[in-house]
Amino acid sequence: MRQRAVDAVELMEAPDCDARRLQNTYRQFAVVNRALAGWRRHYVRELRPTLAAKRTPATLLDIGSGGGDLVCLLAGWARHDGLTLRITGIDPDARATAYARGRPPLPGVEFRQAHSADLVREGGRFDFVISNHVLHHLSADELQQLLADSAALSTQKALHNDLRRSPAAYALFSAAALPFPHSFIRADGLTSIRRSYTPSELAALAPPGWHVEATTTFHQVLALHRN
Repeated sequence: MRQRAVDAVELMEAPDCDARRLQNTYRQFAVVNRALAGWRRHYVRELRPTLAAKRTPATLLDIGSGGGDLVCLLAGWARHDGLTLRITGIDPDARATAYARGRPPLPGVEFRQAHSADLVREGGRFDFVISNHVLHHLSADELQQLLADSAALSTQKALHNDLRRSPAAYALFSAAALPFPHSFIRADGLTSIRRSYTPSELAALAPPGWHVEATTTFHQVLALHRN
């Protein structure tokens, strides 16, 4: 755990991985992310105050939205609070996009198969740009490109929530993921922790204006605040 396992590959990344286990993984992500990813905290502290202060509908881009569980979660929280939030979820993986589009439709929610660079070329602008568990998948150059795209696309805040590498996180997730059978949750989750950064490693890669907040044993956020 002293060094990133940069060459480790997650099972679900294989184009010929077991389709049933992949579907189960997308479905189980909804439970895992809600329990462990910390997005309720980010919503309450970082998103909701800005949403409540805006006089026009707010917009949010979720980069690497996967099966769409986080998009639906955020949309539900905003709707419960009486706030208008239009969300676009993008993912380059056709399988993830197909799963997300198969969810029951929600007002103001759209899923696209796309890269962040595609939206930059289109001139896209969003109040918020976020991602969940994306940074550790990227090469150094890809990480810098994602941050540049996020800065270009966001007008208020960019929040990239990612795993935090540590022996404690590895041990705790190894036990916590046991109740999720017939999916890639446990194996790929442990690989992801090995591929992830420590806070100091991530801070060393952060461009000016970005800062790292270690939020829990499992997670940290690389953030850009416009005001």
